[in-house]
Amino acid sequence: QLQASGGGLAQPGASLTLSCVASGFTFENYAVGWFRQVPGKEREGVSCISGRGRTTYYADSMKDRFTISRDNAKNTAYLRMNALDPEDTAVYYCAVPKARSGNYCSPRTPTWYDYWGQGTLVTVSS
Repeated sequence: QLQASGGGLAQPGASLTLSCVASGFTFENYAVGWFRQVPGKEREGVSCISGRGRTTYYADSMKDRFTISRDNAKNTAYLRMNALDPEDTAVYYCAVPKARSGNYCSPRTPTWYDYWGQGTLVTVSS
């Protein structure tokens, strides 16, 4: 089970940190992906991190502003978002694959993931 939180209303240029708390499995064995979705559009890959945190990927438009991390002792993954822009407004989801993937994670393919959190809404507006 995955529980995403931390979304809310933020002004342009502000920062938010999203959390994804996992339960029911050995968290450190699985990659975590963050995706976002705007109504009417496809789910977009934001970032991912491998199980032990050795590998991270970012979408090109976010790699200078977003930071993904994880604390396996707390079964939690994080997405720190800086310099937020109104175009970052979306529902953000965390996801985990069914299979272990070593030092790999998929940054752009939602179908690589099997389990999804419920999503947390981020609204960037002045």
